[in-house]
Amino acid sequence: MNSAATVRLAKAPDLDQLADLFDQYRQFYDCPPDLGAARAWLAQNLKTGRSTILAADNGSQLLGFTQLYPALCSVDLVDYFVLYDLYVIEAARRHGIARALMNAASEWAKTQGAARLDLETARDNTPGQALYGELGYKLDEVFLKFSLELDD
Repeated sequence: MNSAATVRLAKAPDLDQLADLFDQYRQFYDCPPDLGAARAWLAQNLKTGRSTILAADNGSQLLGFTQLYPALCSVDLVDYFVLYDLYVIEAARRHGIARALMNAASEWAKTQGAARLDLETARDNTPGQALYGELGYKLDEVFLKFSLELDD
């Protein structure tokens, strides 16, 4: 497989390949396969612009993607983005695709006037944590993350 890739903004014609990657990404985080739901989520994001998706494309297929969501920080009075999703197909891993996606995301966010990028990852995602550190991301040692499930 040719894993050399260019990173670009994803477009509506990418939806089918993106949905497949997004479904694989969700399965990586122990969600059951649901290609239809993955496709519907991304279609809504692309249609409404509620996220920005960058895709790594080798000319014949998409090798990976990252998805960023806009956010606000009222303490610092700044706009920023949450880099929520990052996924590279297994056959293209360890070829710099994730690094290229992360670098493209930070450059794109700068052009949007964002003050920073935030991300979260699983505690056992040591390869990802190593990459984030190499790219200058700092581990937040001040704030704890809490979540409240709103299901019945």
